[in-house]
Amino acid sequence: MPTSLTKVLITGATGNVGIAVLKALQKSTHLLHIIAGVRDIKSDSKLLAEFGVDYVQFDFTDTLTYKSALQNCEILFLLRPPQITDIQNYFKPLIKAAKDNHVKHIIFLSVQGVERSRFIPHHKIETLITASGIPYTFLRPAYFMQNFSTTLRQELIKNKRIYLPAGNAKFTLVDVTDIGNVTAKILEDISLHHNKAYELTSRIKLSFKEMAQELSRGLGINIAYQSAGLFSFYFAKRKEKLTPSFILVLIMLHYLPRFQKEPAVTDCIKVITGIEPLEFEQFISHNKSILM
Repeated sequence: MPTSLTKVLITGATGNVGIAVLKALQKSTHLLHIIAGVRDIKSDSKLLAEFGVDYVQFDFTDTLTYKSALQNCEILFLLRPPQITDIQNYFKPLIKAAKDNHVKHIIFLSVQGVERSRFIPHHKIETLITASGIPYTFLRPAYFMQNFSTTLRQELIKNKRIYLPAGNAKFTLVDVTDIGNVTAKILEDISLHHNKAYELTSRIKLSFKEMAQELSRGLGINIAYQSAGLFSFYFAKRKEKLTPSFILVLIMLHYLPRFQKEPAVTDCIKVITGIEPLEFEQFISHNKSILM
């Protein structure tokens, strides 16, 4: 690989967003040396073989991997794995390692509304990045449509329902495909996006009752929505062997919006990529085989 290419480290490369970024970069015209940060090079490199990228060992839970993974890295695509909630012990040294290794730009996958939620991990990470002085781009996506093909999938398939403490709150949504496309476009000319934040949403806001109706139509089966009480939800998820910390994340994600201002729909995806964002109906159609 020519040394003149800008080196980009993609963290979380084997996850939903990481895969979406790598797919978008395959279709992108860029002069970048893409490095996938993976926990286990032997097994994870097989999962990513189709993308033709290089690999380096990177483990969020092992601070000893930070320095070598960031060596000669100019741009860091950073996300927070859901299980990592200890920002001081992991992300603080990671941002320091980025600064020590002269990383020139960090693209951080945050969350919509982060500036109004100081207690969530993403807010603390944004604060660390801003304080580091490293130029950044904050991507603040809406509620992932892919939650239905991951976190919510078991409930959907087993019980034909959505069971969450979300009441009638309206949510903005985004398909991770669009996050990948936005990231690829930003990487094509990072200089246009220094110290900017973008909220990434589709055009239509939906409550979970409306999402259940969309799923029912798209899948051809009846999907119910049951707004769970907090205690009932907590104990139901403990029976499923979810950790208390992860259940707390689910509660914050789904319960708190009931008492907050409805999130705004933005046109950032279209402005950056030139393409209209995918809608929930399209997500269901594209993923029908894994939602039933």
